[in-house]
Amino acid sequence: MRKMWKAAGVALAAVMALGMTAMAEESFKIGGIGPLTGGAATYGNAVMNAAQIAVEEINAEGGIAGYQIEFNPQDDEHDAEKSVSAYNNLKDWGMDMLLGTVTSTPCVAVSAEAANDNMFLLTPSGSSPDAIAAGDNAFRVCFSDPDQGAASEVYITEHELATKVGVIYNSSDVYSTGILATFQAQAAEAPFELLQPQAFTEDSKTDFSAQLQFLKDNGADLVFLPIYYDAASVILTQAAGMDFAPVWFGVDGMDGILSLEGFDTSLAEGVMLLTPFSADAEDELTKSFVSKYQERFGEVPNQFAADAYDGIYILKAACEKAGVTPDMSASDICDALKAAMTEIEVTGVTGTMTWSANGEPTKSPKAVVIEGGVYVSAE
Repeated sequence: MRKMWKAAGVALAAVMALGMTAMAEESFKIGGIGPLTGGAATYGNAVMNAAQIAVEEINAEGGIAGYQIEFNPQDDEHDAEKSVSAYNNLKDWGMDMLLGTVTSTPCVAVSAEAANDNMFLLTPSGSSPDAIAAGDNAFRVCFSDPDQGAASEVYITEHELATKVGVIYNSSDVYSTGILATFQAQAAEAPFELLQPQAFTEDSKTDFSAQLQFLKDNGADLVFLPIYYDAASVILTQAAGMDFAPVWFGVDGMDGILSLEGFDTSLAEGVMLLTPFSADAEDELTKSFVSKYQERFGEVPNQFAADAYDGIYILKAACEKAGVTPDMSASDICDALKAAMTEIEVTGVTGTMTWSANGEPTKSPKAVVIEGGVYVSAE
């Protein structure tokens, strides 16, 4: 009988040990979705690289309330259908919350799925208003498209950068049209003249001669580019060939032009853009992040990387404020994080941020200019 109890005791101890090990191994599973290949890969890789740095830092410091983080990045190639497939893969993996998606159109599709599932979603850079409009479970780190358009008009006006402003935009892209809408609305009261915006589509972004000739003939001294860096690189190249040299003013989609393969970066000299992040900032947090990113990936982090780095720390702050644990369901975690997001304040490399219940952040934009092949503060 004594041997039987001894054996039972050993077995019970083994089971308890296994249980304690399992508890120790519990972790928060954070999914990531973005374009790791294809035309927008500069954005997606920057996001995932920076998120991984943040995850490793947090894990080295003890994790989120003592729990480690597992991060699982998925490629969506900037395609909505592939983004939904990536989301479903992450659900099968056991995702607790999502850092994504990176670009707006896929984010619109994924946020609808996440709203149905009550999965918490924090997009680092999906700036379309529709990217977080499907439910109260979605928040963002970046500025929205309308905010970027409004802030751009204010900056151009306050700094008296132009008397005649031209625009080249992508009429087939929600990101570009969303920014233009608020810029155009505010420009109605601006001291500069806004010329007729010049459109292109995703299928016609290889020849901008007609748009550029119109702007040159009509005396545009500043051209606003609410577009992504790939089209902007073609515009700058063709404008140089036409001896057309206005001030070029972009938004966060331009961030990435300096690392575009085959582009002559001297053509971007003097380009201005609004961004929440300046890699040459002198605060210790930014210097540490930039140094780690450069050492590991061989390049200066862009704004997308900065938003993602902050995004992981935002998730940490919200989780700790809400008191969530990995053994909770993703839906219960989501409910707790919704409330916590409106109660936290996070200071990161993109500024000090708070959030409203509609998922929008409050923080201040910064203007940067390209000088000597790098971004520097325009102030």
